[in-house]
Amino acid sequence: MLRRLAIFTHQVLTNSNSILPTTTKHNSTFFLCSHFNPSCHRGNGFASIRLLSYSPMNRRIPDPEDPSNLIKEDGVSVLSQMWIENFREPDRIVTNLSSYLRRFELWVLAYQKVCADEMGAYMPRSEIQRSALEDLLALRNAVLDSRFRWGARLEFFIKSPKDKTEYESLSKRKIKAILTTTQPAPFQDKLVQEVLLMILEPIYEGRFSQKSFAFRPGRNAHTVLRVIRRSFAGYLWYIKGDLSTILDGMKVGLVINALIRDVRDKKIIDLVKAALVTPVVTSKDDGVEKKKKKRKYQKKRVLAEDEPKPDPYWLETFFGFAPEEAEKLPSWGHCGILSPLLANVCLDELDRWMEGKIKDFYHPSKSDVIWNSPEGEAEHGNTSWPEFVPTSGPDKTRKMDYIRYGGHILIGVRGPRSDAATLRKQLIEFVDQKYMLKLDNESLPIEHITKGIMFLDHVLCRRVVYPTLRYTATGGKIISEKGVGTLLSVTASLKQCIKQFRKLSFLKGDRDPDPQPCFRMFHATQAHTNAQMNKFLSTMVEWYRFADNRKKIVNFCSYILRGSLAKLYAAKYKLRSRAKVYKIGSRNLSRPLKEKKGQSPEYHNLLRMGLAESIDGLQYTRMSLVPETDYSPFPSNWRPDHEKALLEYISLDDPKTIEEQRRCIMDQGLVSPQDYVSMLVWNYKRNAGTLDQLSLVNSGSTNIERDKLLLLGSNEDKLEHRTKEEEENDKQFCVSQM
Repeated sequence: MLRRLAIFTHQVLTNSNSILPTTTKHNSTFFLCSHFNPSCHRGNGFASIRLLSYSPMNRRIPDPEDPSNLIKEDGVSVLSQMWIENFREPDRIVTNLSSYLRRFELWVLAYQKVCADEMGAYMPRSEIQRSALEDLLALRNAVLDSRFRWGARLEFFIKSPKDKTEYESLSKRKIKAILTTTQPAPFQDKLVQEVLLMILEPIYEGRFSQKSFAFRPGRNAHTVLRVIRRSFAGYLWYIKGDLSTILDGMKVGLVINALIRDVRDKKIIDLVKAALVTPVVTSKDDGVEKKKKKRKYQKKRVLAEDEPKPDPYWLETFFGFAPEEAEKLPSWGHCGILSPLLANVCLDELDRWMEGKIKDFYHPSKSDVIWNSPEGEAEHGNTSWPEFVPTSGPDKTRKMDYIRYGGHILIGVRGPRSDAATLRKQLIEFVDQKYMLKLDNESLPIEHITKGIMFLDHVLCRRVVYPTLRYTATGGKIISEKGVGTLLSVTASLKQCIKQFRKLSFLKGDRDPDPQPCFRMFHATQAHTNAQMNKFLSTMVEWYRFADNRKKIVNFCSYILRGSLAKLYAAKYKLRSRAKVYKIGSRNLSRPLKEKKGQSPEYHNLLRMGLAESIDGLQYTRMSLVPETDYSPFPSNWRPDHEKALLEYISLDDPKTIEEQRRCIMDQGLVSPQDYVSMLVWNYKRNAGTLDQLSLVNSGSTNIERDKLLLLGSNEDKLEHRTKEEEENDKQFCVSQM
């Protein structure tokens, strides 16, 4: 391109007669003079180049109606800034959220996330068509202008990319069916829900109590079990509460009142209120058990290219193992994925009330070796270690702790049972007043630790240990004695595991469970069936990661699945018994099974020639193969990784933190005064520009004023004569120190 432009310019300069633009009455004299005057050739050539270079033909005019012009910034960066702002000032009342609702970047990001759920694959921003962006902009404008209606069935601002239905050409019968039967949430509703979640989640995540763990990013059931093992050792009485009826729905006024405590934006509140008030159309026969029809043979349906694959069998089976506390997911009106956040917003009042009760209840005792200060766990020992003092008595520490997972709560009380009964009475009154939920003593039972407390399919119990205590007596003599201590044990419930397997039809019986054949995998190959069960076993190993009896419970799961597959293969290959299956296929079912005569072919030769599929044997068939329990230490002030990163970024962005680091470096003598002066010079020039500006920017800081006077007295004359090499060296030095 540059070569062609140079040749063209040379031709114009050497022969201006070759370019004669169309003349008019006003410019004909100029072009005639330049044509006959040789001294005007150079000027005429440059004028022609300037004319051509600024012609509209070479300039690309942006389309003002293109919605992509509204995307000024990446949506992830906008979202990150929202998280940083809300974690920097978590207690402020938010008033202006409509500005974020106008940000088109958030709508595009929500479109990408919802499309990933709908299509099963992530859609880059470059692949979003212009028509989709225009529809997305129309939806945003409708939300801002209060023209958007939740639960629309026929009129949409934007449709799913895989929705090819032409609603204008539908018959009356189909339209009636759409309007009167249960339908999945519209695509545009999911988009608005996602945008609202992006805006509200950063606000409340910085305010939520550290005692709640369900429906929150970075927290799960494993976090609850680790917190229980870390903080609930030594408690005698436990109160288990089931408030899951709140997750079924609350009065709209209670939800809105909980929201406006922190959010005072009318547009956001009106959107959430409309989603809660708008009725959800459901079929009349929903909830009525239909007669089971005889299943007919169906051909395998081929999935479309843009259709997501269904969950594999092993994942569906694992979802069936969900504990009682994690089974219920709130779904309020048209709020969709916003419902869990709203449930946590409402229950956060309960968390704050319980935190106040924990502080009021605490009474330390000097004779206690573990608890004698509210924050003294790190200084006075780990509470998960054995306790070598009596766990009750009037002269012992009184302490209480609380944890909430969804609509289920667990309270541990160290003290007399009367204290637990008083707390239960106060809790019943608070729930009745705040949530209009009637509870009684049966719904909030008080249980002793010796009976075993069931929570998240794990049993909390007290285990007595007899460790050897060694200490130095007077005179330097080492004495060894047998001690008696109590230790909190968190074990997986074998009874619950059997119950879940029975629910999934993997076994029958309670005391002597008998595996049942898994006919769901009857038409699958042996290699595929074994692979599915191995994935399921791997997830079970991870689920029971923090259970004290991890080896035992996982080995039991492996026994049930191995027996179920053995019965399946016996029926499929007509081998009559499990013993024959194990004899041919080995203990872990890794050898191929043949239908006739019960003999295995030369499997290694077939596998080497590529005529046979490799079969992986079942894992964890022996207890020694199961990994050990994870006893890694869990800090008392634990936070998820994303919150740690946010708080660290906010701390490093604070000028006070940077100044403290510099002072610490100077006090430790890691930087000489001369180098420190150079560092200050470079930093002042970068941030304030000049020393005069510095006095205005940093007025009121004694340390900075002292450094400024030092610079003015010793290095003011050198600032103007510094070479580029010296400035570069100072810059590199400061970067290395920072």
